[in-house]
Amino acid sequence: MSDTRAQVGIYPGTFDPITLGHCDIIRRGAKLVDRLIIGVTTNPSKNPMFSPEERMEMVEREVKAMGVENVEVVGFNALLMHFAEKQGAQMIVRGLRAVADFEYEYQMAGMNQQLNDDIETVFLMADVSLQPIASRLVKEIAQFGGDISRFVSPSVKEDVVERVARQGLKGDR
Repeated sequence: MSDTRAQVGIYPGTFDPITLGHCDIIRRGAKLVDRLIIGVTTNPSKNPMFSPEERMEMVEREVKAMGVENVEVVGFNALLMHFAEKQGAQMIVRGLRAVADFEYEYQMAGMNQQLNDDIETVFLMADVSLQPIASRLVKEIAQFGGDISRFVSPSVKEDVVERVARQGLKGDR
């Protein structure tokens, strides 16, 4: 007997800001499921530059620009597995850039499996050209007046540069 439920995947993250690496994983992850939910979460420990609402708006804008039809953006502030269960997900999609990512993600996948072993974690390797990109580094480069155009879309660059200017965060050049 085959399972005819729509396959739902969750790609969770803070997306502060959304990078070209994130967009690559969204594009590729959307091919694996009938419906991919981008779960934009709060994580105060990451010292976000943008509010959850601003990040959701940014992600929605980028998804729309990609023209990916089966992607939905949903904000959440809960345990990932509880959010995934509520969304009816069978899969968590995670992007990997380097060995350090793997170690962290492997541990998280193990913990998530203990919470609900019906939801699989699928790892997608970042495109080689996008592997060094991290939101944290994009923010740091922007705060010191560096060019972030190779790491984010033009509209996200505009958002980040505007925020840095408004916060007066540019360091010495």
